[in-house]
Amino acid sequence: MSPPPVAIVTGGARGIGAATAAALAAAGWRLVVVDRCEDDPALAYPLATRADLDGVVAACGGDDRAVGVVADVRDQAALDAAVAEAIARFGRLDAAVAAAGAIHGGAPAWATDDATWEAMVGINLEGVWRLSRAAVPALLASAPPRRGRFVAVASAGASVGLPLLTAYTAAKAGVVGLVRSLAAELGPEGVTANAIAPGSTDTSMLTASAEVYGLASSDEFAVHHLLQGLVTADQVAALVAWLCSEASGAVTGALLPVDAGMTAR
Repeated sequence: MSPPPVAIVTGGARGIGAATAAALAAAGWRLVVVDRCEDDPALAYPLATRADLDGVVAACGGDDRAVGVVADVRDQAALDAAVAEAIARFGRLDAAVAAAGAIHGGAPAWATDDATWEAMVGINLEGVWRLSRAAVPALLASAPPRRGRFVAVASAGASVGLPLLTAYTAAKAGVVGLVRSLAAELGPEGVTANAIAPGSTDTSMLTASAEVYGLASSDEFAVHHLLQGLVTADQVAALVAWLCSEASGAVTGALLPVDAGMTAR
């Protein structure tokens, strides 16, 4: 019997990352769940806590099934250590999921300040690249034929311009280019790389987006969807989990929407 597959998930303490960890755990994966667990002065809303991370790890089975690692995705040494923890604890790495993300804005492109630009690009784009630097060598360490997976959470905003969120939108569009280049490089090695593009998803980040636009409730974003209501984190996680599975072996270099029809208009 083959050993259980192993994944690292960034941004795993809440939202899409936490839902992805839960979906993979339910499918029998072993997990290293990564989160910053500290607020960022460049952002206008609170981030996940260590208690949130510990709760996700416990829900995923804890102990011999999941481990939590506190790390900022902009810190290469910290991500390298998280991947090393996966190898030390579970002996291998089969998938890397870059789900860490943040949102901030409120000014037009030409008035976006340096702190906002640096935070949005650093967390949303640089963090994906740094995870690839840490994780891809471990994915390639498996003997052929490989089934390694790299999945990044982009955004519907990568395809549809979002006013007052230029830095966020630019970073998410960059994720798509990064992942497609990874797919071209990793294809000969038998490793896939894909990005997903969630629409307005019912998370704390969407609440922060509502504040940027002065909306009374994040539910108002559902007007942009062809299907009624917001996307749920579990719906996004289901697509991520499929992309990590053996069933997705012929899919690479793709940007897959899970946006209730937001980009179909």
